[in-house]
Amino acid sequence: MKNIILRIDGMSCSACSNGLEKYLNSKHGIKASVNLVMATANITYDEKLDIKTIEKYIEEAGFKSLGAEKKLSKEEKVNILPHIIFGILGVFIMYYTMSHMLKLPEIINIKENPKLYSSILFLLTIPFIIYSYDIIKSGIRHLFHLMPNMDTLVTIGIISSYSYSIFSLIMVLLNNHYYVHNLYFESTIFVIYFIKLGRFITEKSRDKTKKDIKDLVKITPEKTHFKTENGYKDITIDEVKINDILICLPGERVAVDGEIVKGTSNFDESLITGESQLINKNVGAKVIAGSINYEGQIEYKAEKIGKESTISEIVRLVVEAANSKAPIAKIADKICSYFVPGVLIISTLTFIVNIILSNTLAESLTRFVTVLVVACPCSLGLATPLALVVAVGLAAKKGILIKDSESLEIASEVDTVIFDKTGTLTNGLPTISTINNHSDIEGKQLLNILGSMEKYSSHPLAKGINKYVKDEKIKTTYELTIEDLQGYGIKAKDDNNIYYAGNEKLLEKLDIINSYTEETKKMMNEGNTVIYLVRNKKLLATIGLKDDLRKEAKSIIKKIKDRNINVLILSGDNDVVTQKQGKELSITKENIYSSLTPKQKHEIIAKIINEKHKVMMVGDGINDAPSLTVANVGVSLNSGTDIATNAANIVLIDNNLLKIEELIKLSRRTIINIKQNLFWAFIYNLLMIPVAQGMISFIKINPMIACIAMIISSLTVTLNALRLKIKK
Repeated sequence: MKNIILRIDGMSCSACSNGLEKYLNSKHGIKASVNLVMATANITYDEKLDIKTIEKYIEEAGFKSLGAEKKLSKEEKVNILPHIIFGILGVFIMYYTMSHMLKLPEIINIKENPKLYSSILFLLTIPFIIYSYDIIKSGIRHLFHLMPNMDTLVTIGIISSYSYSIFSLIMVLLNNHYYVHNLYFESTIFVIYFIKLGRFITEKSRDKTKKDIKDLVKITPEKTHFKTENGYKDITIDEVKINDILICLPGERVAVDGEIVKGTSNFDESLITGESQLINKNVGAKVIAGSINYEGQIEYKAEKIGKESTISEIVRLVVEAANSKAPIAKIADKICSYFVPGVLIISTLTFIVNIILSNTLAESLTRFVTVLVVACPCSLGLATPLALVVAVGLAAKKGILIKDSESLEIASEVDTVIFDKTGTLTNGLPTISTINNHSDIEGKQLLNILGSMEKYSSHPLAKGINKYVKDEKIKTTYELTIEDLQGYGIKAKDDNNIYYAGNEKLLEKLDIINSYTEETKKMMNEGNTVIYLVRNKKLLATIGLKDDLRKEAKSIIKKIKDRNINVLILSGDNDVVTQKQGKELSITKENIYSSLTPKQKHEIIAKIINEKHKVMMVGDGINDAPSLTVANVGVSLNSGTDIATNAANIVLIDNNLLKIEELIKLSRRTIINIKQNLFWAFIYNLLMIPVAQGMISFIKINPMIACIAMIISSLTVTLNALRLKIKK
């Protein structure tokens, strides 16, 4: 299966997005999620299909594909000039039609010249009909496709009032001057104007909800400095090739991911990782595209360019998350799928009942049009996606990469947080503190064997060993075939020997008796994780590695517990070290599990979930894949592995555990915000439709007021979603 995000033109309300989604999902080999706010369709499709076929389906549904989502960074400018011109014309028409009622000087006297008055009013209406061409075209098209939307409701209202007004105009021209009071041209004009103006205002407001996501895209520069023999020359980002040497001057942004080959400087990576402190980097350090070089001039070698860069990967995942649907969205989607047809039925019944009750045709028609216009599926459809887009963008800005909106919703319900220990609660940079050689092999040769075994492993303990070997300037010369023994260690072979490096459970697995228990117990009591090096089932050495707790570990555990969330540790490390560090973190003994294999971690989490708990698993993303996958929400530190293939639903880009509390807070605020949006959208329609029907005698509204009420409804939902950006 392949995946693509297509930009969609022609969606004006939730009925559009729901209709398109339903139509695409009815096609074989396609699974689609359509987002009204982002104006995109996230489509997973069978490899036998091609993009042209999918775009044909989109066109069949009454919409247009604008191609793959590539232009997120470009501001789509909407011209305000037509709205100003038609606004001025609207004010003139208002004066023209109401001056006789307000006892103001009349341009044309309605009583003395009814034919001229009516004819001019008709001519003034024509530009507005042209102005509303896109609405009418969309409304009729979607009606023919049996997917009526907000444009359909407005179109029916416009055509109904305009047709009746033309009928009245003809009657006036035939000398039935009474019909001059049944002209509803101005009503048609203001319905069109306020709908168009409302969409302009709402679209501008909705753009603000996407601001954080757009900011991510725009942080990489368009040009960079390419090193030449005579200095450097400016080239575009698209011209950069892997291994090119680029120059970044003070105050500039890094153009692509790379490695510093000359110079040193402090870098601001806050827009990528959310980390506000400057980071000092020198030769050999990695730099991230979009980070700001604060001081010195550096030269760096391009390593990841274009779509392969860290920021491109983050943007892609954030956009996919913004386009995904949370379970709570299904409530609004279900209602919206019936909403427009329901409004058509209600408005028709309103018209019929008013005629039966002997109301005039004009009054019955006014109520019919008012119901059509006042009903607002837009606010219902925007309630969930607006809040999710704001939340996902805000999280990305804070260095929390949310891959799907469902995880954001579930995070609000979490009652149990489980931590891996090594590399998660600890720094993940263990250092060798003790080496006890129990063989006749010389010390450097022993480290040569161990380094040769561990040099391709990404486990935190292996990183500590590799660093020590490198610092001691020991060459790793053994050519070995490596096999990973998950939960135990690793196995290595050469032509003559079989080597093992791992934990105490490895010794049990190999039936090797540890003759140095007092020694290893002492190492553990000192806070060491013990690695056993074995050759041909003979213990060669015990190596102690110390890995200190992260500076924020105590604080995050306390903050989570203060929220009445249970905290557990599941670790593959030995019981002595795990309990010692767990005690430092104020975690009770019964909530600490040690010496676990990945399979055992998986089983414990599955058991807790089966007991009806919502579990968040926090791991380092290297050896915790099974646990991260089985948990309701998997949160991974950015361990350096590919964030796109990481098993977690959420990645903490700067490895700061305090972001977990921010994630929980943001998820809870987002769900509350969505519920508020849905409440106001429901209440609006429950109150306004009866008012439009004339069921509440002391409140009367016309189509113009209905349009204004509809705009206010959509803006209320939009502004409430933007409240998520306010710090609490």
